[in-house]
Amino acid sequence: MIDHKFKEPELLAEIQQYIDSTYAQHYARNNRQTFESIVDCGHGEGFAMGNVKKYGDRYGVKKGHNRDDLIKMIHYGLLALYVHDLEHGDTNNGNV
Repeated sequence: MIDHKFKEPELLAEIQQYIDSTYAQHYARNNRQTFESIVDCGHGEGFAMGNVKKYGDRYGVKKGHNRDDLIKMIHYGLLALYVHDLEHGDTNNGNV
């Protein structure tokens, strides 16, 4: 068993809970998420990375050091990773 020093399992569980909660909030038409349409138009990577930057830039500025901004950055980073793998494949073969 790994002795995580930085609370990674707990933080990942919190991020998973946040992501799960977003599925009830997103606008959807015919059971399709807006992000799916953005990806289909070829703008998924830019949209996701733009939001990573947006929430990174506003952390510490809008509403102070807001934890929610960091969680949203991680969520959009995961969406960017999804688009990367979709468009380019997993090129690191599991090696980070």
